Amino acid sequence: MRDPGAQRSGEWFAGDDLAGMLHRWTLRAQGLTRASFDGRPVIGICSSWSELVHCNVHFRALANHVRRGVQQAGGVALELDTVSLSEGLMKPTTMLYRNLMAMEVEECLRAHPFDAVVLIGGCDKTVPAQLMGAASADVPAIALTGGPSLSARLHGREIGSGTDFWRYADDYRAGRIERRELDEFEAAVGPSVGHCPEMGTASTMAVLVEAMGFSLPGSAMVPAVDARRAQVAERTGARAVELAREGLRPSAILTEQALENAITMLAAVGGSTNAVIHLLALAGRLGIALPLERFDQLAARTPTIVNLRPSGEHLSEQLFQAGGVPAVLRELAPLLHLDAPTVTGRPLRDALAAADASDRTTIAALEQPFRPAGGLAVLRGNLAPDGALLKVSVASEALLRHSGAAVVFEDMEDLAARIEDPALEVDTSSVLILRNVGPVGAPGMPEWGQIPIPRRLIEVGVRDMVRISDARMSGTAYGTVVLHVTPEAAVGGPLALVRSGDRVTLDVPRRALELEVADDELARRREAWRPRPPHYERGYGALHAAHVLQADQGCDLDFLRGRDPRAGELPLGMLRGWIGGW
Repeated sequence: MRDPGAQRSGEWFAGDDLAGMLHRWTLRAQGLTRASFDGRPVIGICSSWSELVHCNVHFRALANHVRRGVQQAGGVALELDTVSLSEGLMKPTTMLYRNLMAMEVEECLRAHPFDAVVLIGGCDKTVPAQLMGAASADVPAIALTGGPSLSARLHGREIGSGTDFWRYADDYRAGRIERRELDEFEAAVGPSVGHCPEMGTASTMAVLVEAMGFSLPGSAMVPAVDARRAQVAERTGARAVELAREGLRPSAILTEQALENAITMLAAVGGSTNAVIHLLALAGRLGIALPLERFDQLAARTPTIVNLRPSGEHLSEQLFQAGGVPAVLRELAPLLHLDAPTVTGRPLRDALAAADASDRTTIAALEQPFRPAGGLAVLRGNLAPDGALLKVSVASEALLRHSGAAVVFEDMEDLAARIEDPALEVDTSSVLILRNVGPVGAPGMPEWGQIPIPRRLIEVGVRDMVRISDARMSGTAYGTVVLHVTPEAAVGGPLALVRSGDRVTLDVPRRALELEVADDELARRREAWRPRPPHYERGYGALHAAHVLQADQGCDLDFLRGRDPRAGELPLGMLRGWIGGW
């Protein structure tokens, strides 16, 4: 194994033997000289650029700014792209491929001559995939998120691409607006590249990455098209060179303290429930025990102090102008592990020294929050023995204690066929249940959990109902929606046993989710239950179905969990191969 004080890239390029010559020649063919490898740190720019992902389409330019920072600091920048994930265009869901991307990132970092890596990600699942891959490879790394899009305006009102879409869709289905108004929204809603400008999953992950100390302070909320985003990229490239020289690895930054800081931030910003799955998966890669109850415990003491949609009113630009993540962290200081190490080489507390919340309509004081503590709840009961989630900050208070008759949809096809039917047997007290849409069932656990209000009810003004599924929900969505029911129906979880007409009880104060059916009857139903045929017989889909864990463990593949004792290192013999013996 290499000398811990030596540069990792030296194992490829420093040798005077034929193997060193071969490795150098591979890059000299691109115009690099021998001086490029003379002790200079080699910095990978690992980008999830794609023209299919509007959140990430500007990454080519962003990578150039990173390259400038690397060169200014005396490093050599080498760029590579990995698979990119589009929540909007990939079917059935990007979550099916998050683990595939994480595997690619891990192996690319391990296999290439990088002393450190800048990870450029933006759209929902790209950032967690990069974090998971970097945690497993444990090569020095720093994240650069792509930034939110500009806020759109329509008829003098700010609109966001996610939360407002759901509202317009409901209004159109209810007949409250015409098709012309829906078309106007479509034309106005995408004014720039960048991820959704609400506190959806992309913004949530960007904020949490900064709270974990894995990106530069103040970087998360800079708009994608703001010149200051390019400046952040340059500074990130320069810092990557320093990371290479210091040997500061992800394992030193992504600690249990960092994860708890991220959970506290998640509650404070009213962030996406998807982040729970991603943090659980990251903890699994790191070998850190993170029970689902820890999210409930930390959320129970943390109020919502950021006023962004869907939990609040504003969009990401206002959060940036109000002081960004450092200002939020400063308000949260009594609840944080301030000594947690960060990618800057200094503790988290140093990032808060000059922070200030300049707009109290966007960032509230901890003592005067926008919403009380407990904005995220972990539920259990005979319907979800391994847990389920409810985002209380976007739910209807009147429905937090509710009992009603189930209306069951077997899968998304069944829901699509019946939800608009005026003859559907449903009323305002009903509990809508969608099953077979989890990690195995869908497959890939799509964002289908925000079940539409049935047409016959939405037309008379019903805006919310209790909805339960083993799916996920967009971070921009809202409503009394119980998600991530575990175990999922497709693997025989209790959700598979519910029948229309059964009484289901939700009691958020008691953290309970119960199916009011006798145990002996449930046993008879279980005996009669049979699994569905698999979606895939071959390829990655079959691998995913065979090895994916349930939502309470982050939906990672079982063989990817735990620390790799070889992480960050590579035996010299594997590098030099047969040519080293010449």
